[in-house]
Amino acid sequence: MSSAPGKVPAIAADEWARAVDAIQRADEVCLACHVCPDGDALGSMLAFAQALRVLGKAFTASFGDAFVVPRILRFLPGLDLLTDPADFPAEPDVMITFDAASSDRLGTLAANAGKAGELIVMDHHASNTRFGTTHLVDPGAAATAVVAEHLIDLLGVPLTHDIALDLYVGLVTDTGSFKYRSTTPEVHALAQRLMATGIRPERVAREVWDRAPFGYLPVLAAALGRARLEPDVANGLGLVWTTVTRADRAAHDLPYDLLEGVIDVVRRTDEAEVAVVFKEDDEGAWQVSTRSKGRIDVGSACVALGGGGHRMAAGFTLHGEVEPAVERLRDLLTENEVAARP
Repeated sequence: MSSAPGKVPAIAADEWARAVDAIQRADEVCLACHVCPDGDALGSMLAFAQALRVLGKAFTASFGDAFVVPRILRFLPGLDLLTDPADFPAEPDVMITFDAASSDRLGTLAANAGKAGELIVMDHHASNTRFGTTHLVDPGAAATAVVAEHLIDLLGVPLTHDIALDLYVGLVTDTGSFKYRSTTPEVHALAQRLMATGIRPERVAREVWDRAPFGYLPVLAAALGRARLEPDVANGLGLVWTTVTRADRAAHDLPYDLLEGVIDVVRRTDEAEVAVVFKEDDEGAWQVSTRSKGRIDVGSACVALGGGGHRMAAGFTLHGEVEPAVERLRDLLTENEVAARP
């Protein structure tokens, strides 16, 4: 096991030992990440699936609800290892969840998790409800990929290029390409270890952030055109928000999963501490992304609205009208102002 400074997440030794023992004893290990997976959820799970393959362990890996890999993640190694959620064992002997703060984030696979003999919850959200039997949860970790990498190391599996690439995508996406406060010296040390396997960061950046069909431009323009700035919200810290409708996307044949980058443009607004984007999915629900620059805990605000996430990046699902939700958000943002940090 590597002894790199800061590598070991702040999780009790007996939790690590129990997880390792369960995996080593299991005939099959079942893996599930949260619905609509992002880079950290899917990358961590695929990295671990490949580690299990190295160990010669039988495994199943999937995610619930709409079983569609986001287009920006279709370059990840190991996608061929995924199984349709309909074929996921109903009562797994050992099951590991990735990046899910609560069981409902597993969608249709929540029922499977509830019947697992050993349920190992791997996560880094402070809002994690600890719904398993073993908890590898470190709110201080920059990404679930950090926790996954350590468990892979404990199992004695070396970092191959493909395992490292999946972990790197988890790390780079959850740190906002190393722009967020969670980017510590230890994060860069882990990135260095991963990149030493031959990862090309410019190729990752190209796939994740720097490509989109032409139709994305008019959809983005429509969202920016209806953006609203409310500088008095949150005791004068400010809110900027907008919507992206199904009609916007339909006019340009743009899939929902290509909307992830809209929030990154909106959040640049100098006059607003918090940015919010309401994205209407194909079923008519609003998937809401929130970002903070550090003075507002958007994670707590989103938990109050049935979602979750981190202090500076979080989200929730809205079934209903946008305006009442914005009104509730205004109050919650004011309640969740936190002390400024240097």
